[in-house]
Amino acid sequence: MVEHNLIRAAQSGDRDALIALLREIETHVYRTAYYILNNEQDAMDAAQEALIRIYTKIDSYEEKAQFKTWVQRIVTNICIDKFRRAKASVSIEEHDMVFPTDNNVEEEVMASYAAKDIREAINQLPEHHRTVVVLRYLQDFSYTEIADSLGLPLNTVKSYLFRARRQLQTLLKEYQKGGVRR
Repeated sequence: MVEHNLIRAAQSGDRDALIALLREIETHVYRTAYYILNNEQDAMDAAQEALIRIYTKIDSYEEKAQFKTWVQRIVTNICIDKFRRAKASVSIEEHDMVFPTDNNVEEEVMASYAAKDIREAINQLPEHHRTVVVLRYLQDFSYTEIADSLGLPLNTVKSYLFRARRQLQTLLKEYQKGGVRR
């Protein structure tokens, strides 16, 4: 209900309400951008662009869809545009490994490798499959919310998720066997 009041106030010209609303959603916007683009700098750029677009287009939001669905559609479309415009590039990121103080170091390292394999597998999915996987499993959207966000029929979303899960299983099995990664 608080979000609804912020939206109405923002649409009425209350700048503080709009800023509060943007602060409330900025983490979700960035997270979606990061999982789709898989690059911190590109995700920050896309998130900033999405927040600016939300800031300037708040008046066009109609309550036909949930606010988070409207926001997700904006950020996803921006990411897809960036993804299409991007040329092939290589990104090397440094990751710090922090070892826990308890005796589960081996479990932590194995979990870290598994998470890396899953991220790599998701990144190898075609753009449309990756997007639905991110929205469903990382942003916890329902099938209907995904369909609304992407402007796709519900059955298409289900089909994309089915195919993406099958591709992920195949990729992860290859990783376990020591298969070659892209």
